[in-house]
Amino acid sequence: VQLQAFGGGLVQPGGSLRLSCAASGFTLDNYAIGWFRQAPGKEREGVSCIDSGHNSWTYADSVKGRFTISRDDVKSTVYLEMTSLKPEDTAIYYCAARAYRCSASRTAFNYWGQGTQVTVSS
Repeated sequence: VQLQAFGGGLVQPGGSLRLSCAASGFTLDNYAIGWFRQAPGKEREGVSCIDSGHNSWTYADSVKGRFTISRDDVKSTVYLEMTSLKPEDTAIYYCAARAYRCSASRTAFNYWGQGTQVTVSS
């Protein structure tokens, strides 16, 4: 089971990025994928999650209305579309997998990608 997160980078405030989480070694259809982020000196927090039935949740109040999660099971990829980015969105973003259902708790996820850095700065 492997997850690879990519698509991060440096973006100006107000800009957009799309992160991708590519899955391999397992059938994505049966898994929920969560996006988490960790800023320097802070704990890793849940951002958003999409379950095997394509139902989605946003856990971080600060990203509601700005971030959208989606999945393409044919491509075995989950996306996090981020718009109106703010400096406080700067963090390493991780994707993680667990069977079927979403959870806001990072400890509920069994498999993790390596993370991709997002920096929002002018």
